[in-house]
Amino acid sequence: MQKYSTIIGVIELRQSGIGYRTTKKRYNIGNSTVTLIMNRFHELGLPLEELKAMPPKKVEEAFYPPENLRRAEKELPDFFQIHQRMMAMATPDLAFQWLEYKKEHPNGYQLSQFYKLYRDFLRENLGQNSVSMPVERIPGERMYIDWIGDQPELLTDPATGEIHKVHVFATTLGFSSRVYAEVFLDERLPSFITGVVHALEYYGAVPKYLVPDNLKTAISKHSKDELILNSAFSDLEDFYDTIVLPPPPRKPKGKPTIENHVRFLETHLIERLKENIFTSLDSLNKETQKIIAAINQADFRNKNDIRRTREYAFQTYDKPKMKPLPSGSFTTCDYKYFLRIPDNYHLEYDSHYYSVLYTYHGKPAMFKATMSEIRICDENNRLLCKHVRSYKDFPRYITDDSHMPPEHLYYKELNAHDGAYYRRWASVYGESMVTLIDRILRSVKHEEQTYNSCKGILHMCNDVPRHIAAEAAQICIDASACKYTYFKKALSRLVNHEPTGKSAAGHLPEHENIRGRDCYQ
Repeated sequence: MQKYSTIIGVIELRQSGIGYRTTKKRYNIGNSTVTLIMNRFHELGLPLEELKAMPPKKVEEAFYPPENLRRAEKELPDFFQIHQRMMAMATPDLAFQWLEYKKEHPNGYQLSQFYKLYRDFLRENLGQNSVSMPVERIPGERMYIDWIGDQPELLTDPATGEIHKVHVFATTLGFSSRVYAEVFLDERLPSFITGVVHALEYYGAVPKYLVPDNLKTAISKHSKDELILNSAFSDLEDFYDTIVLPPPPRKPKGKPTIENHVRFLETHLIERLKENIFTSLDSLNKETQKIIAAINQADFRNKNDIRRTREYAFQTYDKPKMKPLPSGSFTTCDYKYFLRIPDNYHLEYDSHYYSVLYTYHGKPAMFKATMSEIRICDENNRLLCKHVRSYKDFPRYITDDSHMPPEHLYYKELNAHDGAYYRRWASVYGESMVTLIDRILRSVKHEEQTYNSCKGILHMCNDVPRHIAAEAAQICIDASACKYTYFKKALSRLVNHEPTGKSAAGHLPEHENIRGRDCYQ
């Protein structure tokens, strides 16, 4: 079963005319998986944009129905016996051996898995002779990326004299072999992304593929680091309209070009840098660029090489086949993965907490921070929300009101208002209302205890004419009864045209059970 990002990515590449070979390398899957995804995509009959709008889980279940998933253990072939049969055959045929195996074990391994297991058996038990395959480099197609293995001690602390190790980032183009190098203090993801961006700016153009080394953070499959790396790669692909194509894990022969240039730079760059003393990263990188420029201008040893120099080959063959850089510049992010969004639907970064829609609590999230902006995405790198990054100590919680459940929003609004707010609100209804609200606020030691009364009084005035609300407030003031309950009664009498004031206060209703004052003389 493949994840949502793989399913959508395969469909996008195939619809863009990208071949099977590139597609399967990009997502580390087989031809049969690519075919299965495309067949089921056509069977569903849904547009790609509609699939993207669906929940990732629904997409995965549509392409891989749960009832079709098999969990049964498969019988491992007896490759010792199979190999003996192969040696005895006049024309060895491994596919024939697989057919025999499938007769005995119908639920066993499929052909491609069978071939792989047999190759692993030969390598582990009988050994194999290794030969090199010539590779035709296509101009402008690939940019290879790697870190130079050794961390040389090149940076001197001017205060203590202590020498620190640095990390050298390197790239090369597949055909011209034009190299780029930059020195960083670490090999973390932000440094890696910055190196890629600077390399593309150095070349002034974008190749069809970016082929990075398998970073240490991506070795463990299905880890949070791999999700972060895939998210970073996805952002690079979208911005530069290119394809990130990592080589197979733990197989350095998938990228011999950069491996050869790493060894070359270890001698021709690192050894020359060791001849000087550098007290800042900036001076170290300036010297690095001078050395790299000289390497790219130097003639190749083979005088018959049509490339002449790296620089000449780049300008003549590579750059005309590459795409121009997009307008603007790629903004590097600090990526942070959250296994689950907390119940308070806020994610912590740099001592601040940024909100996401409360319905996403409990789900994974990808956090991207730039110098000015915060972006929160789901595990499939789909944008959920944005925030302006805060550098102030307070408030620590940066909350978008639209992210809050209704009950939380109610309490926020209730607690956000002070006495001045209610006085301003009361001014809409005239001086009498301002006086009434002011007396209510001053009636207790802590005015916060009266906010509910003030809010209730002012809300009652929403549906009545302003002069009636003002009159009801004046009645409360004249009676020295500045309270919510008295105002409610006064307003009700005015609205219902009942008598109010002193004229009504001196008369008792006629009733036979009322004795009157003469009874007590």
